[in-house]
Amino acid sequence: MADEAKCNGCPPGQVREGGRCVLPEPTFTTFIMSLNTSALFHLGEMVDPESGQKGTDLVLAKHTIDTLQLLKAKTAGNLTDREKELLENVLYDLQMRYVKVTS
Repeated sequence: MADEAKCNGCPPGQVREGGRCVLPEPTFTTFIMSLNTSALFHLGEMVDPESGQKGTDLVLAKHTIDTLQLLKAKTAGNLTDREKELLENVLYDLQMRYVKVTS
């Protein structure tokens, strides 16, 4: 993604559209992946890009996992098969990582 941003002259996370740098269109998938990234960060699975350090915040990790669980319950019957599978897989993976960290 960083190489792509350099090629189109946009900051990381943005795309060129109509001659301007803009955030990509929000989708359910990108929303779930954003929450996944947040939870992984709080579980200490990702390095803070500013400090270069890993840290954990299990309260925020659990809150993010609980948010994903809420989304699963509230969107039941309204997702495509791919969206449902993504949400279930992300949720299961994060729950297992949380159990591992807290055991």
